Amino acid sequence: MAKAKTKRSKAAKPAKRAAARPARKAAAKKPAKRVRAKKPAARAAKKPAQSAAKKPAARAARKALPRTNFLRDRDVCIVAYGETRVERRSGKNAYEITAEVAEQLFARTGLVPKDIDGIAFTVPQSEAPNPFWSNYASDYLGITPRWCQKTDIGGASAIGNVARAAMAIKAGLCETVMLLHADATSTQNLSRFGCYRNEFWEPVGIQGPPGAFGFLMTRYAAQYNLDYRGLGALAVAQRNGANVNPNAYEPFRKEKISIDTYINSRMVSYPLRLLDSVMPADGGNGLIVTSTANARRRGWTKRAYPIAYREITNFLGAEACPDITETGFSVVGPEALKQAGMKPKDVKMFHPYDDFLIAVMLKLEQFGFCKRGQGSQFLRDTDLSPTGRLPINTGGGQISCGQPGLAGGGLNLTEAVRQMFGEAEGRQVPKPDNAVVTGIGVIPYGRNWGTSNAMVLVR
Repeated sequence: MAKAKTKRSKAAKPAKRAAARPARKAAAKKPAKRVRAKKPAARAAKKPAQSAAKKPAARAARKALPRTNFLRDRDVCIVAYGETRVERRSGKNAYEITAEVAEQLFARTGLVPKDIDGIAFTVPQSEAPNPFWSNYASDYLGITPRWCQKTDIGGASAIGNVARAAMAIKAGLCETVMLLHADATSTQNLSRFGCYRNEFWEPVGIQGPPGAFGFLMTRYAAQYNLDYRGLGALAVAQRNGANVNPNAYEPFRKEKISIDTYINSRMVSYPLRLLDSVMPADGGNGLIVTSTANARRRGWTKRAYPIAYREITNFLGAEACPDITETGFSVVGPEALKQAGMKPKDVKMFHPYDDFLIAVMLKLEQFGFCKRGQGSQFLRDTDLSPTGRLPINTGGGQISCGQPGLAGGGLNLTEAVRQMFGEAEGRQVPKPDNAVVTGIGVIPYGRNWGTSNAMVLVR
C-alpha cells in the first residue's frame, strides 16, 4: 500500500506542477499590474499643482494664432505692388499688360529679372486657349523661375497666389516671387465655358453672371428685407473712391453718382441694376512676395504681412438644391478672422471681391459684421468712406474702376496693399493697420459662387 501511495504521489507531481504554472505566472504578473495602476494616480496627484502653475501659459496659448496657420510667423511679406490703368477696349494683349506691371515692380524694388526665382499668374480670358501661358509670359519677361504657378480659381486667384507663393517660399522652392494678374477681356475674350454653362444657362436664356446674380438677389429678397438704398450707399461709397483713383476707368472716374442714380439705373436682370454690376475691361496688377529675412536684407521697409488665409471650392457641391444665398464665406470668413486672432470689430479696412454689390453684402453678413438679413441696413447706416467706421473698397473696387477680366481679383488686393503702404492719395485710411481681402471664383448653376477665399493682411 505504501509503494502504491508513493507511486501515486510521484505521478501526481507533474500534474501539480503543470497546474501551478498558470497560477505562478498570474502571481508574477500581479505586482506589475499594481505598479502600473499606481502611476496614473501619482500623476493625478501632481496635476492640481501643475495646472495651477500653467494657467497663465494656457490662457496665452488659447489667445495665440492656431498652430495650423502656416502664415502665423510673419516670415513672408508683400514688399511692392504695381497696377495699370483700367481701360475699355485698349487694343493691348495680356503680354503687354503683364510687362507694364512687371516694369513697375522692378522700378519699385530695384530688382531685375534674374532676381526673380518664383512667378505666379492668373489665367487671362484673352489667352484662355493658350495651355502654355505661364511659359510664354515668363519668356516675354525674360524671367527664369525655379517655381511657377498658374491659378484658375477665377477672381479668387490673386489672393490665392499670395498664399501659394508663401507656401513655396516656406518650402524653400524660391525666395522672391512676382505675382502677375493681367487680362484684356474687353479687347479679346477667347474663353469658352462648358459643363452647366452651355447645358443649363444658355438654352434657357441665362446670359452669364448677371442672370445668375439676379436670381440670387430675388431669393435673398424673398428670405429677408432687402433695402436697395443700402446697396445704393455701397455703390456711392465705391464710386467716391474711383473719383480720386487715377487708375480707375476714365468715364467712371469723372462721373459722380448718388443713391438715386443707383435706384434709377436700368434693370439688367431683375432686380439687378446696371450699377449693381461690373463692366468688363482691360488691365493688370501685381505684387512682389518674398521672405521677411530677404526683405530686411534688401532694406524694404514697407511691408504687408499675410497672417491668415482660408479657401474653399465647390461649396455645397454635393447638395442638389442648396440655399443659393449661403456662400463659402460662412466658413472661410470666420476661420480667417479666428486665425488672425481678430473679430469683425477689429477690421480696419474691408476689400471684398465685388463683381456685384450683393456679393459684398452677403460677405458682410457671413463674416459676422452684421446679422443675417441685415446686410443692406448695415450698408445704409454705416460710414463706408476711408475715414468711416468700415472703409470698403476705397479705390472704387471693380464696380467703379472696371473689371480687368480675371485680373480683377488683384485690383482690390492691390488697393489694400497701397493703403497699408500709406500711398492711397486722396483716399487714405488714417490707420491702415490691417485689411481683409476676399476673392470669388466661378458662378455655378443653381448654387452660389464656386470658390470663396479670404486673407488677412497686417502692417
